[in-house]
Amino acid sequence: MPRAGKVERREIEADPIYNSKLVSRFTNRVMVDGKKTIAQKLVYQALDLIEKSGKNPLTIFETAIANAAPKMEVRPRRVGGASYQIPQEVRGDRREALAIRWIVMAARSRSNKEYHSFGEKLAAELIDAAEGKGIAIKKKEDMLKTAEANRAFAHFRF
Repeated sequence: MPRAGKVERREIEADPIYNSKLVSRFTNRVMVDGKKTIAQKLVYQALDLIEKSGKNPLTIFETAIANAAPKMEVRPRRVGGASYQIPQEVRGDRREALAIRWIVMAARSRSNKEYHSFGEKLAAELIDAAEGKGIAIKKKEDMLKTAEANRAFAHFRF
């Protein structure tokens, strides 16, 4: 963070096939070592697999992101020598970022025995998240439970 002024957010370009900035952000999160074309191939492979299952890939994708996006999170705050986990609402941009991160992490952690490629894992995780199940949804629910458990410390937020 700079000492003076505010950091300007860069505007990212929409992806070429679906014309969606959300798909573009997702591709950037899947990308490893700057290999964007490989990441795009994997994301498009996952969306093609969703389409082959007879569903609209963009709708499933957006529903999965919306379902995995958390409403509340806990942030640590030091008060009088003790650290408290204080529940706070998550703003829109961070909600999407966390949902994308969790879905990619969940797809990477899936077993290699069931799936042959990362695209298949990604498609399976997106479908699960759109249906309200899967590893990313469990992560969201765990975060919500933690926030509920620490509701007693909500008065410390400012």
